[in-house]
Amino acid sequence: MTRMHDETLKNPETIQASSSSESSTASSPPPAPGEPRDQAAADIAAQLEEARRLADQYKDQLLRRAAELENFKRRSETEFATIIRNANENLLTALLPVLDDFDRSLKASADSTDRESLRRGIELIAQKLAKVLEREGLVPFESVGQPFDVAYHDALLQIPRSDVPPHTVIEEVERGYKLREKVLRHAKVVVSAAADDHGAGAADAGRTAAEKTDG
Repeated sequence: MTRMHDETLKNPETIQASSSSESSTASSPPPAPGEPRDQAAADIAAQLEEARRLADQYKDQLLRRAAELENFKRRSETEFATIIRNANENLLTALLPVLDDFDRSLKASADSTDRESLRRGIELIAQKLAKVLEREGLVPFESVGQPFDVAYHDALLQIPRSDVPPHTVIEEVERGYKLREKVLRHAKVVVSAAADDHGAGAADAGRTAAEKTDG
């Protein structure tokens, strides 16, 4: 103990350094308890502000896209209506020469007694009309000799026949037509029945429009 006291007396600088260190530690202010909380609140506020800015930006973009889509829809509807009108105009323009031929035939028939020439003229006009309609995709389909099919035929009557299989189209009362791949009008037909099916014609005549499909 005496030795330590003597050494301290011999080294007054040690005492001075220790005192300075304690004084410096005592003079440093402690951290403010509210600073980390304030910084976190500031960060959250900044993030919220950025989120609001992005939300406004996305909302504006969404409104612009919605307006563009509505304009595109209106333009498409207008263009489609124009196409339909032009398609009708093209068809009507193609039919005008046929109408002219009918007018000429009617005028010629008034002063002519040659019925055969008139018949040939009407045949030529019918062929021209058929070609015009065929270019538009309208074509007739064959029914006589074909099996009865509700997708193509409306049965008006069944007649017992022994020379053809049952349910075969034996007569075409009204021709059927297809517009491209769709059946536009069913053919009205007479269908065969088995020869021993007495009264089949009356019983099966009900296979008419109720059975037909839209193809």
